[in-house]
Amino acid sequence: MDDVTDVVTVDSEKARGLKTLGWVSYVLHLIVAAGAVIPGAQPGLVLLLVALVLDLVKKDDAAGTWQESHFAWRIRTVILAGVLYLVTSPLFLLLLVPGMIAWMLVSVWFLYRIVRGMVAMNANRPVGV
Repeated sequence: MDDVTDVVTVDSEKARGLKTLGWVSYVLHLIVAAGAVIPGAQPGLVLLLVALVLDLVKKDDAAGTWQESHFAWRIRTVILAGVLYLVTSPLFLLLLVPGMIAWMLVSVWFLYRIVRGMVAMNANRPVGV
């Protein structure tokens, strides 16, 4: 019976550590996402890269847990947002107003994805299901 208790304790400590790391990543993404939506509040690419590297490095630790979906969610969100920003860049450079609208839509979508993930994390459930 002690072995089972030890395994549960280790799993709950692992889950707690992953959840803490997940919150750090979500908060960094939230700062970047809010900065993208609020004009003049760009905190920079550095925070986004720090959060992405954290997620990429620790995603294997979350394998088989409900947090696994959160790591994949954050990584996919950053990659998709990056692709969308790149695709809309020519529009932004050539036609200022339509480009600004496109970038704002991408920024709002990015913010939505981060908040949706945070809500799921707070409820201790996977995201995207």
